[in-house]
Amino acid sequence: MLQISSGKGRRTLLGSSLVLSLLAAAQAIAPVMVPVGTTANDFTLPGSQPGSMADNLLEAQNCQGCHEDAGAFGDGHYAHWKGSMMAQATRDPIFWAALAIANQDAPEAGTYCMRCHTPGGFLEGHATPADGSGLQPFGIDQDGVSCSICHRMVDPVYTAGVSPIEDVAVLAGLSLAPGADAHTGQYVIDPDDQRRGPYGLDDNIHLHGTLASPFHQESRLCANCHDVSNPVYDAQPGGAYDVNTMNAPHATFSKTDMFPVERTFSEWEQSVFAIAPQDVGGRFGGTLTEVASCQDCHMPTVESLACAFGLTSRPDINEHTFLGANSWVIKAVQDLFPFDAGISSAEADASVARNVAFLQEAADLSAWADGGDLHVRVVNRTGHKLPTGYGEGRRMWISIDWKDAFGQTIQKNGGYNTATATLNTSNTTVYEVKHGLDANVASLTGNPAGESFHFVLNNTIEKDNRIPPQGYNGVNFDAVQAPVVGATYADNQHWDDTTFPIPLFAESAVVRLYHQTTSKEYIEFLLNENTTNTNGQTAYDQWLLHGKSAPVEMEATTVALDTTVCTPPFPYGIAKQRGNGEYPVLTTTGTPSVSGGAFTFEITGAAPNQIAVLFEGVGTMDLDWLGGRLVVLPPLIRFATVFIDASGNVSIPYTVMPSDVGKTKTYQMIYRDGSTPIQAGLTAGLTVTYCD
Repeated sequence: MLQISSGKGRRTLLGSSLVLSLLAAAQAIAPVMVPVGTTANDFTLPGSQPGSMADNLLEAQNCQGCHEDAGAFGDGHYAHWKGSMMAQATRDPIFWAALAIANQDAPEAGTYCMRCHTPGGFLEGHATPADGSGLQPFGIDQDGVSCSICHRMVDPVYTAGVSPIEDVAVLAGLSLAPGADAHTGQYVIDPDDQRRGPYGLDDNIHLHGTLASPFHQESRLCANCHDVSNPVYDAQPGGAYDVNTMNAPHATFSKTDMFPVERTFSEWEQSVFAIAPQDVGGRFGGTLTEVASCQDCHMPTVESLACAFGLTSRPDINEHTFLGANSWVIKAVQDLFPFDAGISSAEADASVARNVAFLQEAADLSAWADGGDLHVRVVNRTGHKLPTGYGEGRRMWISIDWKDAFGQTIQKNGGYNTATATLNTSNTTVYEVKHGLDANVASLTGNPAGESFHFVLNNTIEKDNRIPPQGYNGVNFDAVQAPVVGATYADNQHWDDTTFPIPLFAESAVVRLYHQTTSKEYIEFLLNENTTNTNGQTAYDQWLLHGKSAPVEMEATTVALDTTVCTPPFPYGIAKQRGNGEYPVLTTTGTPSVSGGAFTFEITGAAPNQIAVLFEGVGTMDLDWLGGRLVVLPPLIRFATVFIDASGNVSIPYTVMPSDVGKTKTYQMIYRDGSTPIQAGLTAGLTVTYCD
């Protein structure tokens, strides 16, 4: 047998001694792809297991009758769900292409993937064989993440007096229970058809039972499939990841002991959104003025009936649109499954339009000239990294068209060729995560070390310059395996600044921020590396048919280079909560410019009738201070000392000086607050860039 040595001892991985001699000879000519010797045992994970359902998981069409319409006589849950990638996760051609390569690289890996792409099929026992050939061509196997899955899901952490009492028996009946950090498809599904949701069912409705479940309004529910880890690897001291013992389940099942494939939930968990709801200007929350959980943004609330036969209209029913960043694959699903998917071409277009509109709310873009440079700022307004989620082939970048006095483009940064689907990455910033293989895994598999799309083999983070969310702290993000790699973000910095030299003869610049779901490099990988079946060709053909994953313009602005355009001030960090549960707010009115007239700092919601000091700093930081967080970087200047009025408000006018122009400064207020143990209050931070 071929024995592979690693940091945890000898590993039996592959074939016979004949393989070793053949591999050595072949490598002299070209790299030989050798699969890691995994078995189904390597991908065993806690949670509900195949064959554990006492009552059948009902396909989503059973819910259609009462939850179809999006009008006055229903909530539209089914109509919105079926047009989402959540519903079509099993029909996603990119998934199937990636699945084939995953099984080539690590046998039986496909079952691990299907835990989240067809949880119904997995629980029915149809995710074996790992190539998906055991899935039924209809019913629950093809329903993606269906009604039955989410609404029979159980909180793995039972809380007396909060969780439904029925959860006690469900959790006790598990053969392998997940921990509090359930991830990678470690969901718990009630074996009985006891449906859960934020509300109990109206007393006069007896079509099915419903248990009130606070878990269904918590982001932890989404963590089941939006924190993804590779159980083939063990975390090592110093940050490396080494091959696990083969043909055995992972020793701990903890996500921090595995390689991080995706960390969307963990990114959110370390943001200010996990601490308290945030006012983001109404861009995500539907009827909510402040948002916090995944559901608040990706399932915005509306006022609606609970179901077609309900008598109670509620103000905060979550739409089942499951908004995201995928800008084309739903069209491919509709094209490949015009009848089975249950969506029309118009419904697919509407789904894409919703996602595009959602993407366009995710960031703020601004740009300003300063001497011979153009500064471009991208502010992340989401609760996780931007972009986030499935990293392969996803990217966001800055594009600039430099115009002369006649409006002609004389130079382009971040140019994208729509005919060839190629991006010039050499002269712009591209925000993305790239995983790869270290020298050890490269030598085991015949792959080159470094960047790789072989996600089930990858064990290094080669690059991750994606913009962190508000509340970013480098130590905390490192701890949840979501580090920044190849870039620098200060604590509490949820934006990125890029400086571009202004070309000769340029009079203006059109700056755009783009997002792309599937790059040419990734789709060609899926096409060329698949030696198993035609799924790579199918995905590639659909990519061609649907515009080669045409980039989505998220934001755009035009800058006259002979004038300085002010970028709007924006908050960062989080305020210290007052004894009454409120958070003080620091904001501004007016324009922070020499010529812009009145510019004023505004504080609301602070302790009334108290003295306060507004401090000015030179950057961002994150430090325990006075029971809150100090987020302005010293040296600190006492910018103003004021008295808060009886309503808890105060205004501080400021005349912008010529010496301020071009400088970015940060601000935070401290004030007396007897309602807190340390008798002091803190606002969040505010960043201001001054201009002419």
